[in-house]
Amino acid sequence: MDIRRLADFAAKVNIAFPTAEEYGGLSGFYDWGIRGSQLKKNVKDVWWRYFVERKDFVVGLDGSIVTHPRVWEASGHVEEFHDPITRCRSCGRTFRADHLIEDLTGKSVEGASLEEINKILSDLRCPACGGELEPATYFNLMFETRVGPYGGITSYLRPETAQLIFADFPRLYIGNRKRIPFAVAQMGKAYRNEISPRNFLFRLREFEQMEIEFFFDPEDDACPFYDDVKDYEVLTLTVEDQENGRDGEVRRVSEVVGDYPGREWMVYWVVESLRFLELVGVDMGRVRIRQQLPDERAHYSMDTWDVEFRFDDLGWKEIEGVAHRSDYDLSRHAKYSGNDKYRIKREDGTEFVPWVIEPSFGVERVILSILYSSYREDEKRVWLSFKPWVAPVQVAVFPLVSKDGLPEKATKIRDLLRRFFRVEYDEKGSIGKRYRRQDEVGTPYAVTVDYQTLEDNTVTVRERDSMAQERVGVDDLVDYLLERMSW
Repeated sequence: MDIRRLADFAAKVNIAFPTAEEYGGLSGFYDWGIRGSQLKKNVKDVWWRYFVERKDFVVGLDGSIVTHPRVWEASGHVEEFHDPITRCRSCGRTFRADHLIEDLTGKSVEGASLEEINKILSDLRCPACGGELEPATYFNLMFETRVGPYGGITSYLRPETAQLIFADFPRLYIGNRKRIPFAVAQMGKAYRNEISPRNFLFRLREFEQMEIEFFFDPEDDACPFYDDVKDYEVLTLTVEDQENGRDGEVRRVSEVVGDYPGREWMVYWVVESLRFLELVGVDMGRVRIRQQLPDERAHYSMDTWDVEFRFDDLGWKEIEGVAHRSDYDLSRHAKYSGNDKYRIKREDGTEFVPWVIEPSFGVERVILSILYSSYREDEKRVWLSFKPWVAPVQVAVFPLVSKDGLPEKATKIRDLLRRFFRVEYDEKGSIGKRYRRQDEVGTPYAVTVDYQTLEDNTVTVRERDSMAQERVGVDDLVDYLLERMSW
């Protein structure tokens, strides 16, 4: 499976497609269709239930997309949030310089200096026309916007959801009425003016994030849930592995995370992230955690572990990151705002600025990995093997034929099931074609109402992956499906 083919399939079944296709689209922007909008909502709902509603030390925030521009100065985005860009002197086409080098040479230059990038670029030519390339410069990825009439003030569309959690920390801490440690979660849109958006949903200009900022005292950093996560094993690639040219190996997460304040919590958030990905249907045989090299880390990072997914045509790509941000963010906001409320007082009277661990998911990248993991085909059909809790449609209801009272009975069953599940009713075409249509969009169960239903009030329930069929009484149908739909 390659990304282009998956993108074509996703468009065909109304999951996601380029925005404004009739006008030629706009690079880096996608619309979510009939199936995709529900799929996206379901993934986000599972994330919120798993990380917020089921943990009594995590609370939520829904911050503004546009905020005071000083927030982005404090965060470092105005100064640091940029990528190298180059342009062809002949045809004028622009490229993200590090991606161009990787495409033309196969060599990754992530974390390289501008001087190092330009040294390589001097030996390369434009892939479009063969022209000479200009020296690379830095391009800030934030979208600027004007707030207010007559020019107003310059602000930005947020490039991440994290910063409002940090900026709002004093109010969140007081309003939460809970002591450190605690976490704040946020889901929402983010915007980055990517130089070369590509690979379907992987690199976009408008996307959504699901982020958690976990605040803790570096002098009181024991995790009470550590015993539950310390033995979790996954394919790992450490800095040492990468520096010595070794492939990763399966290890306990607790064996590879370094010894620093918050170590146990770092292990906890990495493992919980992996468990969530497994829950929503990501193929864990294609997942590893990779420790970022020192020159790759963001300016705020003490240590970062990327959760990566292996695509057949793209190789290993990051779908989530767990970053140890120390006290960088709150200290910066305390400095730039002049507010001392970012400091917390311990019971012994000493004060500290909380440290932070951040698990950050890209919604679209998670969904891309789910699609990749779920796609199936054989000589008879193509289908998506979604987990029932993320499937856009959970149950399809069919009358065997559109006569003799079967549609009326099927409609009543549909109305019953809609109280508990996402249900779709279909009576058009042969029963085989209707099964195939639902298989293609990942519907896990189909309920068929036939003549026997009118006699004994039972229906045929067909399971998507195995295509196995079972006769179930209508009175037992809700419980039968609930047992198979719950996580």
